[in-house]
Amino acid sequence: MTGIRQTSARLADGREIVYFDDPGTPARERRLDARALDPRPATPTMRYDALAGDWITVATARQGRVHLPPADADPLAPQSPGNPSEIPDDYDVAVFENRSPSFGPGTASDLPGASAPAEGECEALTAIGATRPAVGRCEVVSFSPDHAGSFGTQPTLRARTVVEAWASRTAALSAVPGVEHVFPFENRGVETGVTLPHPHGQVYAYPFVPPRIRRICAAVDAHGPDLFAELLDAEREGPRVLIAGERFTAFVPFAARWPVEVQLMAHRHMPDLAATTDAERDELATLTLRIARGLDALYDAPLPYIAAWVQAPVHEHRDDVRLHWHVTSPRRAADKLKFLAGSETAMGAWVGDISPEDGAARLRDAIARADEQHPVEPLARIQEETTDA
Repeated sequence: MTGIRQTSARLADGREIVYFDDPGTPARERRLDARALDPRPATPTMRYDALAGDWITVATARQGRVHLPPADADPLAPQSPGNPSEIPDDYDVAVFENRSPSFGPGTASDLPGASAPAEGECEALTAIGATRPAVGRCEVVSFSPDHAGSFGTQPTLRARTVVEAWASRTAALSAVPGVEHVFPFENRGVETGVTLPHPHGQVYAYPFVPPRIRRICAAVDAHGPDLFAELLDAEREGPRVLIAGERFTAFVPFAARWPVEVQLMAHRHMPDLAATTDAERDELATLTLRIARGLDALYDAPLPYIAAWVQAPVHEHRDDVRLHWHVTSPRRAADKLKFLAGSETAMGAWVGDISPEDGAARLRDAIARADEQHPVEPLARIQEETTDA
């Protein structure tokens, strides 16, 4: 979609901030960040878990991060005389480096020993007691200057700007030295650990391929490069389809783990959001909004969830790991949450509380109610109105 404008600046401690303006927003000169800030924390250290084969980041600076502040101390609101927040100016969508990151601010070009292991080095880097700098970047994506809400409460045009921001940051962070995987996501609700009620998400740029993506890559290696195409074909013919779009299909997966679980998968192969076309981003904006509003129509209260963009690693499996949006919620009834029991937490052996077919039927009904009560305005109509104006 044309007309989305990007402007990059720096915060007082050197962190990057990128503003994304909706189409039609007048150009404006950005105010400088005049705060006096402490120096940024040192890049954390990762420790290797030799039994699990995973890297664990120890980021102690995160202990002091803001926790559920009042509206007048909202760190994602535009700065005001009484609130020296993280965003110096008014905005539509803003993306900035996290003040207390799990990865970074160092990169592989800054710190020795930070690069991903090359062939022949793996044994030394995965030995008992191995450590590495946790290089990379963690960014906050603020969807709106409003104090409350979520992605699903945004208007269609704003959702399109957020999709553009996700795609742009995926491309930019994929080019950061040492980054192996880029993960945009939104946590919603205190039940999922959210510490800010402001509508926002995050983007993590990892210095390794995270475990979930490694398992997906291993599944592709075992099954063959057509795994995603075959899986999507099977789902599109089954009873769990929620929305059949022109370029994407939403469904409840065959082996859903969570009481509420949705995947929105691309029809053609694309490794990440940066590889999507303008038309695909337009459809993503409307379909993700419809799904998000449908999730909120399931019960009388907003649904807690984690909405994850599953993308291919930066340097491998680009031709066979396909972009999809994976949304999960622990709410299994209006007044009940699914807590991970011993089998699930300790052994990773999941037990589903609701059949995926029943879950799909409930979600279809909820999306239909949301389409009627809170319809998503088509982008084509908005574009016509913007052009006429």
